[in-house]
Amino acid sequence: MNIIATSFQDLFVIEPKIWEDSRGYFYESFNSKVFQDAGINASFVQDNQSFSQKGALRGLHAQAQPFAQGKLVRVIQGKVLDVAVDIRKNSPTYGKYFSIELSGDNHKQLWVPPGFLHGFLTLEDHTIFTYKVSNYYDKASEIGVLWNDTTLNIDWTNYIDPKEIILSDKDLLLGDFSSFKSPF
Repeated sequence: MNIIATSFQDLFVIEPKIWEDSRGYFYESFNSKVFQDAGINASFVQDNQSFSQKGALRGLHAQAQPFAQGKLVRVIQGKVLDVAVDIRKNSPTYGKYFSIELSGDNHKQLWVPPGFLHGFLTLEDHTIFTYKVSNYYDKASEIGVLWNDTTLNIDWTNYIDPKEIILSDKDLLLGDFSSFKSPF
């Protein structure tokens, strides 16, 4: 397993070693010792999975303390543009975003630590997205920012026509980054 540091402190891309033969493939998606050796000290309490059609955009979300979550995200089937926005007020990358394509073909994962908003845009039909989280979900702790906030200027439309984007009612009501008060 190759754990790659990004330009954001504590945000890592994980590339598993894949063993392939005539039967298919095998890979280890999580190994506590390997993660700890890389500085990822997460204890996972819940696994989540979503199924989405092309154009579904979920995010940008996080949870405030005491329910802040770290997330280990990956795609089992299909493809997404995965985005993490640093909302740690004392971070040199505060208000900046990192994006990566995750797919069932490339098997890459992203470790998103607490203190980041997270979202993804589904780029193919029948996409299965899964994530391990380090804390339990708490509705009252939900925070977020509108997906197309002009301050963040996330380049979603390079991947899909904005008319194809499908949002939840909840995500349509999120505020902009300039009025967002980060709890981190």
